[in-house]
Amino acid sequence: MSTPALNALVHTMRYEAKGIVSLELHPAMGDAVFPAFEPGAHIDLHLPNGLVRNYSLLNPATERQRYVVGVLDDRNSRGGSRYVHQQLRVGMVLPVSAPRNNFPLCESAQHSVLLAGGIGVTPMLSMLQSLAARARQVEFIYCARSRSEAAFVRKIESYAGLPGVRLRWHFDEEEEGPPDLRQLLAGHTADTHLYGCGPAPMLYAFERTCEELGYANVHIERFAVSSASVSAVAERVADELNGYCVELRRSGKTLQVPVGVSLLDALLEAGISHDYSCKEGLCGACETRVLAGEVDHRDSILTKSERAANNTMMVCVSRCKRGPLVLDI
Repeated sequence: MSTPALNALVHTMRYEAKGIVSLELHPAMGDAVFPAFEPGAHIDLHLPNGLVRNYSLLNPATERQRYVVGVLDDRNSRGGSRYVHQQLRVGMVLPVSAPRNNFPLCESAQHSVLLAGGIGVTPMLSMLQSLAARARQVEFIYCARSRSEAAFVRKIESYAGLPGVRLRWHFDEEEEGPPDLRQLLAGHTADTHLYGCGPAPMLYAFERTCEELGYANVHIERFAVSSASVSAVAERVADELNGYCVELRRSGKTLQVPVGVSLLDALLEAGISHDYSCKEGLCGACETRVLAGEVDHRDSILTKSERAANNTMMVCVSRCKRGPLVLDI
């Protein structure tokens, strides 16, 4: 598992919108500070029920005395968000990991577009704060099913009127339908950076629309494995008739990965200590440097160009496509 960096005290829990609470975490050790983070980063919460869940940090990245996350009471919860909403209490202490960032903000970009869907607003808040502080041009588009389900609206509205900041809202209930992303995203220059975070259907439409509009600088944060990734994996299962070998360069070992076993599980079974968290290719905790070989990438983090570069892989879901596969482990 990912190694906790510090113990965090649940200092405050706030109702933010229908089905959404925020957690303000402070270092449990007096005057200690948390590890620094950048906009777009997330942390792992090690919950008392044994589950580990990652949540985006939404407070300003300049703060070291607290971490703030937002948690949706997911109707499809596997026990994490349900525990937070029903059993977590102020005063409890949780181990937390150091921040990781699979969704980095290009703070030097002259113009950025932040598209948030529902609870996907959380990483966008820290990004908005950073861009506004640097007086960058930023368009913030917040979509939700209804106004009552939109969290942190007052905080976002506090940026209205600042130089370079434009806020746009879309509530399905009021607009009688989902957003027209082509209309919302059209008209930007080629050097604009666009960020999307939210439910899978919205992200699929966001990617497709950006491609149609010719935007190259597109960044996505997923909270669940994309249906496209699941389908692709299902189609390739029949081709996995053989296991494969992996050379662990730093350990000086060669490992056989059997059919039907993930590379991560094979590492752990062999007694190789390796960080991991979600085991779904979403969080980036298990990202590993690839020294040789071609990887069959099955994560929901790496971009097309990053996959083509073949420099790293998520060992929890990805596997060897063409060997020999050599890893920096």
